[in-house]
Amino acid sequence: MTDPKTENTGSLSNSISDTAQQAVDLPAELLRHEIEQASQIYNIIIDFFTNYSFQLIGALIIFILGYIVAGKISRAILRLCEKKKLDVTLSRFIASTSRMVVMVMISIMALSKIGISVTPFIAALGAISLGAGLALQGLLANYAAGFNIIIIRPFVVGDTIEVQGVTGIVKEVQLAYTIIQDEDCAEITIPNKHIVGEVVLNSRKDTLLKLSVGISYQDNPLEVVALIERTLAKLDVYTDEVRMQVGIDAFADSAINIGIRLWIPTTNLYAAKYSAYKAIYLAFEQEKITIPFPQQDIHLIEPKGLKQA
Repeated sequence: MTDPKTENTGSLSNSISDTAQQAVDLPAELLRHEIEQASQIYNIIIDFFTNYSFQLIGALIIFILGYIVAGKISRAILRLCEKKKLDVTLSRFIASTSRMVVMVMISIMALSKIGISVTPFIAALGAISLGAGLALQGLLANYAAGFNIIIIRPFVVGDTIEVQGVTGIVKEVQLAYTIIQDEDCAEITIPNKHIVGEVVLNSRKDTLLKLSVGISYQDNPLEVVALIERTLAKLDVYTDEVRMQVGIDAFADSAINIGIRLWIPTTNLYAAKYSAYKAIYLAFEQEKITIPFPQQDIHLIEPKGLKQA
């Protein structure tokens, strides 16, 4: 008769031996599986380069040559636009657009060379564009407005414009935004959607500077107007020619107001303002022209019914 304890001990020993053997065989099995996967990947890569090596080399050559040709075409178009004296912004836009179009065509040729169809990419691009258009309406509005500005050209680089309460010289016009610079050399970035459809004041190179000075009623305003014209004409604050308007602006309570309008370069606006007021003050002081301060004449009327004591 077999002892139960002996049978249990033997079964336990066999189980431990099997578990130990499995523990020893598991790393070897995993290693064998990894080697087989690496071998399959290696074979796939070798087969791919064996079958498509010439196509890959041809596609790479086409892409490199296309990149070089696109750059040359872009530079040639830019030189042609500059030769025809087109606007700087419009010239750069045409040159960059032509380069992008050439690169898209070259990419399609390179992909077709290695047997990749571009039709699924075009369909996916259309779907992505629809979703992006819905999500980025504000950004696309800026691009559409920028394209409108570049084509219609309500202003060009170097013009002085006033829009959305800011004034400055146009430094750069991009598809998404326009950069203007004020007299303090501060760059102001305005999204193009806030320009198109708004009232834009374009004074080209200059900005209108409005001044006002009051003189006494005892002085001859016509002589003062002529004096101011002679004085301001001597200032070196203008661009190509002296442009000014001086005349009687109003008959105020305490003075005759003389209005002055000067067209000054935007980069020198406030300096010209201070110089003009200084020159006017010195001329008034030399010619004894009075700049009155606010005053009132008060007349006391004695009632007739009161008796003098």
